[in-house]
Amino acid sequence: MPRELLARTAPGLIPKLLTLQDRNRHSPTYGCFDRNFWHYKIIDFPSGMAQEFVLPLALAHSLDFPDNPYFGEPAIREWAVAGIRFAARAAHADGSSDDYFPYERACGATAFSLLACLDAYEILGLDDPEIAAFLARRADWLAGYHEAGRLTNHQALTALCLLRAGAILGVDRWGAAAAERIERVLEWQNEEGWFQEYEGADPGYHTLTISVLARIEAIRPDERLRHALERAVDFAAAFMHPDGSYGGEYASRNTYNYFPHGFELVGAWLPMALDMNDRFLAGLGNGRAACFADDHIVGHHIWNYLLAWRDFRPVRSLGSSAPAADGRRWFPNAGLLAERRGDWSLFAALNKGGVFALFRGETLLAADSHVSIRLKDGRNAVAHMIGGHDVQLDGDGFRVSGALGFAKQKQLKTFELLVLRLVMLAGGRFFPNLIRRLLQRMLITGKRAAPFRYERICRHEDGGWTVTDTIHADDWSGVQSVALGTGQTSIYVVMSRTYQPGQLLDWTDLTPLIPSDGGPIRHRRRFDP
Repeated sequence: MPRELLARTAPGLIPKLLTLQDRNRHSPTYGCFDRNFWHYKIIDFPSGMAQEFVLPLALAHSLDFPDNPYFGEPAIREWAVAGIRFAARAAHADGSSDDYFPYERACGATAFSLLACLDAYEILGLDDPEIAAFLARRADWLAGYHEAGRLTNHQALTALCLLRAGAILGVDRWGAAAAERIERVLEWQNEEGWFQEYEGADPGYHTLTISVLARIEAIRPDERLRHALERAVDFAAAFMHPDGSYGGEYASRNTYNYFPHGFELVGAWLPMALDMNDRFLAGLGNGRAACFADDHIVGHHIWNYLLAWRDFRPVRSLGSSAPAADGRRWFPNAGLLAERRGDWSLFAALNKGGVFALFRGETLLAADSHVSIRLKDGRNAVAHMIGGHDVQLDGDGFRVSGALGFAKQKQLKTFELLVLRLVMLAGGRFFPNLIRRLLQRMLITGKRAAPFRYERICRHEDGGWTVTDTIHADDWSGVQSVALGTGQTSIYVVMSRTYQPGQLLDWTDLTPLIPSDGGPIRHRRRFDP
């Protein structure tokens, strides 16, 4: 049964969450899910995001899904409650939590863990004044905090937290703040249907925003939210791959995320949303989903899958997993292209130089993350950084050209980590958003041009596709190697760089093509029917 696929991963990953948790009732860190902190003792503060794992435990305890050995187990309930209590003990006095460095007061970690604690509190039927006071304090902090950068999923998540906190705790003081965040989400939705995530559209994070907005719409029905969700689902549908996989390096944040819960909720009034989930479930059953079993992000997907199982709609439209119709979907504001011609499906990011995924039927032929140049001094120049690309689109394909940029590969050395700790201890705690903005600029946003230029021409001709790349250099003498990458990313994103089977496709080495006369590298690929 397709529904059972949504719960299939939970029994195997719950033991991982329990291994990450300190389950010793007499331990001072009882309930902590950050094993690096409580067990290995290699960091000096616990990540607040880790306490999100209380929700998968609460769901495993309460849902009688197939092969669930944790259903009704008192110990699972006890450990979930312990996790909520540790979240309260580890929080700052204002209710916020840290994620990557002390006194960070991270909006994402605070909101994700608050939503998990609120949901778990309700699911487990708790009535605890001490926990309730903590949840209210954390909601108060979120209501007044505005983080640097445009991450629409965080705004939607904050709104949902405030609405849930008001309903569960019986407190009516966060309604205005929730409404403000909902307005911001609607404002940040592009006319093409996608939600802003840093420098553009990321279909993976987009599905998370859909999940959160769908819950908000269920709590507070609103025609504007329904219209926003309709446009959002329509955009998401354009990037469902024929094999049921989703996302990739053509996205602004390079993620393979797919969060199905919101599509089940929206499916009550928009059948296309259920079509999306049916195609995703077909891919999940065939092993095409990415692996998210990372200690930091595994919880997001477990609870979302289990909520989708709980709210699964048994009545589906006939033929819902049929492939999408032929045609081109071009989203100029996002810089994304989805094109289907017969057996061929092409997904390309023209705002990233023409990074693309190409399918024939359900077979992935190329997962191309574009030209990558390794210099002898260790720097890496890539063509897939967002910005500065000249795009020409016609009926048979596209041409993109521009400058390569240097990959953001900064690794903090011991001295730099010490400086960051001292800055946060000395005064950074009073302006964490400034530190966050500086780190975003260093690790995520912006492009620093490299002394190389490229041109990529991709055309549909004679029943197949031809991709021609030309790479120019001011001087090739400092170059160690040149390749066309697969699954390569060059910015920091928490949920990127996960493994997905399409990454088994090999890189293409262009180093032997470096010309001795200083001219350009030229390389042509043909994908035949």
